[in-house]
Amino acid sequence: MASSSLDDVPSVDLMSELLRRMKCSTKLDKRLILIGPGSGKGTQSPLIKDEYCLCHLATGDMLRAAVTAKTPLGIKAKEAMDKGELVSDDLVVGIIDEAMKKPSCQKGFILDGFPRTVTQAQKLDEMVEKQGVKVDKVLNFAIDDSILEERITGRWIHPSSGRTYHTKFAPPKASGVDDVRLHDLFYDTAAVIKSRLEAFHKQTEPVIDYYAKKGNVANLPAEKPPKEVTTEVQKVLSS
Repeated sequence: MASSSLDDVPSVDLMSELLRRMKCSTKLDKRLILIGPGSGKGTQSPLIKDEYCLCHLATGDMLRAAVTAKTPLGIKAKEAMDKGELVSDDLVVGIIDEAMKKPSCQKGFILDGFPRTVTQAQKLDEMVEKQGVKVDKVLNFAIDDSILEERITGRWIHPSSGRTYHTKFAPPKASGVDDVRLHDLFYDTAAVIKSRLEAFHKQTEPVIDYYAKKGNVANLPAEKPPKEVTTEVQKVLSS
């Protein structure tokens, strides 16, 4: 398989790449979907990625990368974006399909932010089945709306890096300004959070039901401290 070749790896990185492959060779393949609005997925996904040698597929980042690289699917996506249209589910699934063929995705993937609807879930399942694999687990970061609203209200976001702050729990050094790049931060208002939660309950909760019927949903107590959630994730993924 061409993707396992070391020919393109710079010599300075060869040893670390060989060590990574040795560590990863003992890991079981895993294809995971993370679901839950503002419920700690961003804290847990890098830990899961490193522990199980998976690639992290965030659909927004992948779309931007495909557009920048001018891949055939990226060109089609840009046409839709330029017209102010939503990128079709088929295009997004196609971009995920391409990404899954990369060497970093050999042991599997974490999908974050997709699928958001049952139709998207069905299209994703069709695509992975064509590759002879399936979604192994759907990690549902379950949390009560009232706790989530308190957690997210007061959150500041630096969009280009994904860095987040919180007026109460983790404030920036200067109010409304990113610590690293000194850019303006965007503030999550209560109205924005309410509409996001409404969209989640209407569109994405049925996705959890869809996968629950297949028996591969794990409900995680996302209101717990991050270290406790990490322990719960490890239990689920080791079973």
